[in-house]
Amino acid sequence: MKTAARRSVSAALLVLAAFDLSAAPLARPEVGRQTAELCVATVPKPPSCGPAQVDLRADGTMRLRVDDIVYNMKLHGSQVEIVVMHNVVQIAEFTAPYEWVGNTLQFKDGDRNSRYEIRFNDRKR
Repeated sequence: MKTAARRSVSAALLVLAAFDLSAAPLARPEVGRQTAELCVATVPKPPSCGPAQVDLRADGTMRLRVDDIVYNMKLHGSQVEIVVMHNVVQIAEFTAPYEWVGNTLQFKDGDRNSRYEIRFNDRKR
């Protein structure tokens, strides 16, 4: 490959890398109480979203409340453990891979064919 062509390819790769990093930085929200939006979709239906209150802790645990349903979560390296409670009754428990896309936490429950997104707002509550 000629030198000019190499430079052109290298420059294009650098631009693409910069674009990908700026489009969706991996930014876990700050520790503390925050407002968020929980979106749940069961394939093939579109997501249903609503307001949620989140307590994100430094030890990697998270408590998300929507009305009287509480999602207790423990974030590990690439997996999240989820225990869903209705008042004092456990209604679900599962472990799933997760990823941060910007300030949104995404994970799936394969057994229920459901996708979840926790979209953190920019402000703390």
